Formats: sequence, C-alpha cells, structure tokens
Amino acid sequence: MKVLPKKHLLIVLLLLFATFAAFAFSPKQDSNSVHKGKLIGVSTVAATAYVGGLSGLYFLWYKDYDQSSFHFYNDNIAWLQVDKVGHAYSTYQMSRIAYTGFRWAGLEEKKATWISSAYGFAFFTSIEIMDGLSDNWGWSWGDVAANATGTALFLGQQLLWEEQRIQLKYSYYPSKYAAYNPDLLGSSLVEKMLKDYNAQTYWLSVNPQSFSTSRKIFPKWLNIAVGYGAKGMIGTYENPSEINGVAMPSFQRTRQFYLSLDLDLSKFKTRSEFWRLFLEVANMIKIPMPTIEYNKENGFEFYVIGF
Repeated sequence: MKVLPKKHLLIVLLLLFATFAAFAFSPKQDSNSVHKGKLIGVSTVAATAYVGGLSGLYFLWYKDYDQSSFHFYNDNIAWLQVDKVGHAYSTYQMSRIAYTGFRWAGLEEKKATWISSAYGFAFFTSIEIMDGLSDNWGWSWGDVAANATGTALFLGQQLLWEEQRIQLKYSYYPSKYAAYNPDLLGSSLVEKMLKDYNAQTYWLSVNPQSFSTSRKIFPKWLNIAVGYGAKGMIGTYENPSEINGVAMPSFQRTRQFYLSLDLDLSKFKTRSEFWRLFLEVANMIKIPMPTIEYNKENGFEFYVIGF
C-alpha cells in the first residue's frame, strides 16, 4: 500500500478535522454560557482527532520502520524551509478550528483560546516525539519552532484582539518539477498538492482595516498578503544528478517572495448557515489575486492572477 509521507498526512488530517468541525459547529462565538452537551461533543471530536490521528500515523507509517532510543535530527535546510512554514500553517489552523468549536460550546473566550492553542501545539509535538523514537527520523527543533510560531500567531492575536487580524493561508499552483521525481513530489493531483513544495505558497494575510481607527480607509474584506515559496527542488536537501538511472536537468533552487491582495472571507455576511460554514473553511486558502513576485533568478514578475 502506498502511504503519504507522515507530515503530509498531517495536512490531510487537519483538513478533514477542519471540514468536520466547520460543518458541525455554528460560527457564532458570542455565548459565554457553557452548553454541557455541546462541550462534550466538541471535546469528543477533538479527542477523537487527536487519538485517531496519532494512532493512524503510527499504523500507517511508523510501525513499518525500526524504532530507536530518543534522538535528534536536523532537517532545517530541507526544501528551503517551505516545509517549516507548512508546519506553522498546520498548527495555526488546528488551533483556529479547535477554538471555533470550543467557543460554539460556550466556553469563555480566554479558556477557549488557551485550550485550543495548547491542543494544536500538543498534537504536533506528539508527532515530534514519535519522530524522535524512530530510527529513520528524529526530534527536529526546527519543526518544533515552526509549530510554536503557528501557535503563537493564533494565541497572541486572540489575547490581544480576540480576532485574527493576521492569518496564515495556503495556495497551490502546479509546478513542472513533480514530473521529474513523482515518487518524492507526487504523481496524482492530491499527492502533488501535499508533497510538491515547489507548488505550495504560504501567506501572511493582513487585514489593514482592523488596524485602522477609521471605517472608511479600506474595505473590511480586503487583505494585503505577503507570501513565501520556492522552486527548482527535485530533492529534499539538494537536487540529484539522476533519478532511477535517468539524467536530470540542472535546476537552481530558488526562494520566491510575493506581495498580493487577498480576501478575508470571514468578513462576508450571509444569512445562510451553509455559506457561513463554507466561508469559514475556505478562509484557510489564499484567494488568487494580482500578485508581484521577486526571486533572485528572474527578479520582479507581475501576475494579473497569482496563486
């Protein structure tokens, strides 16, 4: 059976959990009266996602590899750190969705904030412990730092403003590089979306109106986003000269920086519960908009619609 690499499977679990939570929970978060039935339901979903996710990872991945004593592993130069930003994104979104559920259950704002932040960080820290006990990997301080960054971004904003004015988002646009190493970068569309770091961009999407004392400067739904990605990568740390006996072209591993507009979908109001829930989930994704890119290989480039 072909199994997705564990850290990409985490993203699948995250998206499944986010979808379930969003369609199970109303987005209204203005109640501070705890509803015991709802709280039990939310806690059950969270516990099931935690135990089920970790158990699934063990049986689908770790059990097929040798175990060892706890040790460390430095993978900080892998994929030009795009994977590290992905860790921050995953932890941020896990905390955000958990918070949505606990507030729906009526848990007080600060309690919901701290519990959901701890939940997201604990989930991904548990993965690092499993890595540390696996002979093929190890505890990565870079991964832990990235996880902590995602948690801190969510936690800090909730404590300061009780809202997410700066959001972490994801976008995907197919790259040509997966075709050169499909075993590593994916062959199907779903695999490429999860495994091809050349095709992934992660964004800090800022809502400027939320920082303004005036209500007329910016539309409340308009965000400004800065993004990071990379290209030219057909290997984890460096590009191989050949794969399966086939000579590979020489690609320059290049960081990419972006400036773009974005939409904060949570600012669009609708009476339809379905569409409110849809927008809650869709807000994890950066909306394609006019974009400026800079990289050392080609300098500045402009896209009318950038992903």
